[in-house]
Amino acid sequence: MTASDWNKILKQLENKPEIKQRFLRFCKPKQRKFGVSAKKCIRCGRFGAHLGQYNLNLCRQCFREMAVELGFKKYR
Repeated sequence: MTASDWNKILKQLENKPEIKQRFLRFCKPKQRKFGVSAKKCIRCGRFGAHLGQYNLNLCRQCFREMAVELGFKKYR
């Protein structure tokens, strides 16, 4: 179950508090300590292709857009 699927189901259960409580108890995604989904891009929220070097916490697409602004001259 992806995060977006989980959020859709949670919205549908707004009117059913008992079922929502049980769903949150058993089906809530757990916090990740390591792996792909442990960190996400600060700018867009993507999980994959994450650059944590220099404490950037950006995905590669956002890094390419912001590299010159951040002061990187050569980034390929």
